Amino acid sequence: MGEIIACANQKGGVGKTTTVVSLASYLALAGLRTLIVDLDPQGNATSGAGLDKATIDHSIYGALVDGALVADLITPTAITNLSIVPSSRDLSGAEVELVPVAGRERRLAAALDPIVLDYDYLLLDCPPSLGLITVNALTAADSVLIPIQCEYYALEGLTQLLATVDLVRSHLNPALQLKGVVLTMFDARTTLSADVSHEVRRHMGDSVFQSVVPRSVRLAEAPSYGRPIALYSPASRGAQAYSDLAAELLARDGRTNGATGIGSTAPAWVTR
Repeated sequence: MGEIIACANQKGGVGKTTTVVSLASYLALAGLRTLIVDLDPQGNATSGAGLDKATIDHSIYGALVDGALVADLITPTAITNLSIVPSSRDLSGAEVELVPVAGRERRLAAALDPIVLDYDYLLLDCPPSLGLITVNALTAADSVLIPIQCEYYALEGLTQLLATVDLVRSHLNPALQLKGVVLTMFDARTTLSADVSHEVRRHMGDSVFQSVVPRSVRLAEAPSYGRPIALYSPASRGAQAYSDLAAELLARDGRTNGATGIGSTAPAWVTR
């Protein structure tokens, strides 16, 4: 059965969507069947994975609100083994539309259940809030991945997010685990980044991944070209960081045998 990972942080601008698209790309390139579910009404994961948001005529909104089958919403990307369920602007109204619906917190879990066996990993890109869509993601997920930027207010809101995770675990999803914390936007030239990294590791311990994502122009540029960093600039520092992160995640999950740089299968650099 595939593992559902919710990538969440109510603080915007922490590299959440970049982490989802980049990590998913490298998992797919390692031979793992991977699905991105874009739950953010801004649709940045959708465009970052190479889809034109202007041409989207179906999205995860249909599954959450109208009961559409997720299988009918899945769209392939330019990377073999990587598909996406896109977002749309309609999703911005889903929080209000779901309020009177019975079992509203479990709509996403029910929608994803029929296709979970088709994938090794399903990555959920949550909106930058702790609203009903994020609660749906945490209720559907097996684990939560938290990106934290190496800047001054890095730990601001983390307590609230972890409290929400505990609340979901207590009332909706007892099996929810912390997948880990990813440090993003690390700038080796500054003392601040080193201090923040140290502080986060002191608070969160071994749950923090050793792989650290640097502040990178290439990572910032890639979405504007509609290409994941693995395709846009595979030799860049940002690409290497996410490749390392994917390898570390696979190692933690026992999916690597050390035979290749990432995972137990050689990267499949074959695109559609």
